[in-house]
Amino acid sequence: MGLFDFLKPQKTPKRGPRNLPPEVSEVVKILEKVKDPETGLNIVEEGLLYGLTVKENTVEVFLLMARATPECHACQMLAINVQSKILDGIVSVLRREGFNKIKVYNELGLLLAEG
Repeated sequence: MGLFDFLKPQKTPKRGPRNLPPEVSEVVKILEKVKDPETGLNIVEEGLLYGLTVKENTVEVFLLMARATPECHACQMLAINVQSKILDGIVSVLRREGFNKIKVYNELGLLLAEG
């Protein structure tokens, strides 16, 4: 390695999950349709999706949800509204794709939504 090799463009690693079972990859693609109303990004590219289990027509989704500042009541209301829209979007998009049992959890394992 030369002295200035660090200045050369590096290969960009592929983003996203690799070597997932086909049914999990399918659900990840479905969840890319769910947008965060604040940012306009889908929940997968935004990094909210951190876990997923799929078994037949049952899906469990695990999200990393940002917390609002406890002292800011307006921030809390905004966060609750955004979270509610995201959860509704997840449940409705998975329902449309034929999943019968849907559970969405936060990073602490608390059930946020069920469908």
